[in-house]
Amino acid sequence: MTSYTDGDEQMSYNVGSFPKDFGYGNFEHEESQSSSDQKPRILLMGLRRSGKSSIQKVVFHKMSPNETLFLESTNKIVKDDINNSSFVQFQIWDFPGQIDFFDASFDSDMIFGGCGALVFVIDARDDYIEALTKLNQTVTKAYKVNSRIKFEVFIHKVDGISDEEKQETQRDIHQRATDDLADSGFDQILLNFHLTSIYDHSIFEAFSKVVQKLIPQLPTLENLLNILVSNSGIEKAFLFDIVSKIYIATDCSPVDMQSYELCCDMIDVVIDLSSIYGSDGAVDSQSASVIKLNNSTILYLREVNKFLALVCILREDNFSRQSVIDYNVLCFREAISQVFELRTKNQKANGDGSTDDEDDDFDSNINGSSIVQSENSILT
Repeated sequence: MTSYTDGDEQMSYNVGSFPKDFGYGNFEHEESQSSSDQKPRILLMGLRRSGKSSIQKVVFHKMSPNETLFLESTNKIVKDDINNSSFVQFQIWDFPGQIDFFDASFDSDMIFGGCGALVFVIDARDDYIEALTKLNQTVTKAYKVNSRIKFEVFIHKVDGISDEEKQETQRDIHQRATDDLADSGFDQILLNFHLTSIYDHSIFEAFSKVVQKLIPQLPTLENLLNILVSNSGIEKAFLFDIVSKIYIATDCSPVDMQSYELCCDMIDVVIDLSSIYGSDGAVDSQSASVIKLNNSTILYLREVNKFLALVCILREDNFSRQSVIDYNVLCFREAISQVFELRTKNQKANGDGSTDDEDDDFDSNINGSSIVQSENSILT
């Protein structure tokens, strides 16, 4: 692996990778409580021992999957504030499995009213008939309060199950869940299903797709990545949240699981080496890392800002134009900075409580004019 750092440019903040104990908690107090309350919420629900808390700890708190075996069952609602960047800001509420939606003390309007996504976790190794009943009750109750919620079903703990059994389990759960909704008169509800395990990268990919639906600027980010890829000879590009290793955007080409795993592993390598050899355990905004694989493939990482990294996959022949790729990446990073700035101005203008419609208008402004100069600067 080749890794290098240019220290010529002085920035007003430290940018770099982080040691393994780095988390989101250090940034919880940078915003007011009212601002935190305005963030979209992701609700983690499911039966007891289905793996909800384990998912949260592994993805957002870097807990080893083996350590989750010692987690106690959740007996109250646990709120976790994920305060990362302008693109990844939300709250995760972990609900106990025994919660009763028909209890008088359960405030459905408060719980589901500000919810952006509801993730229901089903243990694929257990008898999921009871879980499907609870799923139907949960989804229909939430939809009555907030019809804009994104419903995601994690068919969890599929590690050790054959591929054929995974597909059969997913097909059966999908069929039963949609039939139950149709019988209840809610066939308009869309459920998205994901096969997940904390022992591989499937849980990170699934959560990536959940988080992306909460990012109003996603079309802009994807458009920028498409321009970068098409003009730089890059086969695949991911914009990663460094801390959690979820990708908040990628280009339009299909996501290959093996490629995603390689990019995740590269981030781990960069984090580990930076914590050992980097200045104060971090690297600056010009840091980059190149890994050459034995199949003539290049993995190329560039820091975008304090929390985001661009990871690209390209052929070794195309990397001979590295100076052009570096320039294009600089244009891409400048465009991302403009999206940050405009997002911040939009939040302030709306009192940190902008609606989805306002975010859509803002996103159109970005696509239409604000970053056209950076896009046109990308070389061919």
